[in-house]
Amino acid sequence: MGGYVITGGRSLSGEIAVSGAKNALLPILAASILNDKEIVIHDCPDISDAENMIEILRTLGCSVKREGNTLVIDASNANAYTMPPNISKKIRSSIFMLGSVLGRFKRARFTYPGGCEIGNRPIDLHLDGLKKLNVRIKEEYGYIDCWGDDMRGASIHLDYPSVGATENIMMAAVAARGDSVIQNAAREPEIEDLERFLNELGFSVSGAGTSTVCIKGGGVTRRAEHTVIPDRIVAGTLLCAAAATRGDVLVTNVDTGHISLTLSKLNEMGCDISARRDTVRLKAPERLRRIKLLETLPYPGFPTDMQAQMFALCSIADGTSVIVENVFDNRFKHAAELKRMGADITLKDRTAVISGVERLMGATMFAHDLRGGAALVIAGLCADGRSVVYGSEYVDRGYERFENMLGALGADIDKFEA
Repeated sequence: MGGYVITGGRSLSGEIAVSGAKNALLPILAASILNDKEIVIHDCPDISDAENMIEILRTLGCSVKREGNTLVIDASNANAYTMPPNISKKIRSSIFMLGSVLGRFKRARFTYPGGCEIGNRPIDLHLDGLKKLNVRIKEEYGYIDCWGDDMRGASIHLDYPSVGATENIMMAAVAARGDSVIQNAAREPEIEDLERFLNELGFSVSGAGTSTVCIKGGGVTRRAEHTVIPDRIVAGTLLCAAAATRGDVLVTNVDTGHISLTLSKLNEMGCDISARRDTVRLKAPERLRRIKLLETLPYPGFPTDMQAQMFALCSIADGTSVIVENVFDNRFKHAAELKRMGADITLKDRTAVISGVERLMGATMFAHDLRGGAALVIAGLCADGRSVVYGSEYVDRGYERFENMLGALGADIDKFEA
């Protein structure tokens, strides 16, 4: 288990650009197998989740070349429909391949996916949606076998606006006969980016970003070139790191419309924020103010992927903050680690009551998931003394060399390998 060694107390300052979005790139990589022409994708972060998805594509017969942050993908020789279990167990997003592999081969064989331990994330919505498209599914001995030789367009109503289910159904439906409609679809910006990519491939999808997505089955694929949208969670994380350290940071290559609620909460905490279309400057106060109430919700609500980072800020804010986690049922594992640093936290079910302390003390901590790991690093940056955060492999899933990002802004942080 690798980790970070952090000496706290340095204010972050300077300018930093945000990379492409992990949560947009992964379904786009999955969708690339639908095409038999060359695809060029720009602004692809060099993160472990992306590398695992690339390895899956190669195992299925695709050619993938990385040139810096640009990927060149040729799926014309793709020839396999069985997901490699050793890789898919590492990454939750391997399930995104289900719809696209069905779309390409009309057959798919998957194991149940892995990923962070943040609670129940059932794939029933994915499978129920595919069944509506007339996909035959058999679950046995840890495998999911799917046959889609007679996929037909359908009207599908999701019981919950699941991002992954929406994306999977979109990718399968473009290969079905007839038109499909997804109602109560997820509305995240990453859904919109997938729609743009599918349309660039030659398909016809509309409505992404609203609760109703329409897909016309069929289409002639073509060569495509696409630039991934900026990562709204990386942008928010960097701004939280600046806020925690009384910093002054300019974040570029960010869509400020995608992070409006994060900016609103940071402003509520006393940060001076200047936001333009694609840049944000944050100047932190001497001490952050409490957040009266923060509740995570599906987009356009406050993102669950920013909950842990805001949690770290609340632990040093002046006053008592309340955070309610409505999306996942086991996403407060960072609370116990923050208590090692002297944080005053009370948990009950999905609610955290955090009474801010003036200073956290350096400690040894263990990350249990991607965003929780980032939050512990933020806590270490503002703590007195030295902190060690184990579990950098979780952070590597979504942040491209996180230690370099923070170091460029003046943080005293070093990464070590197991």
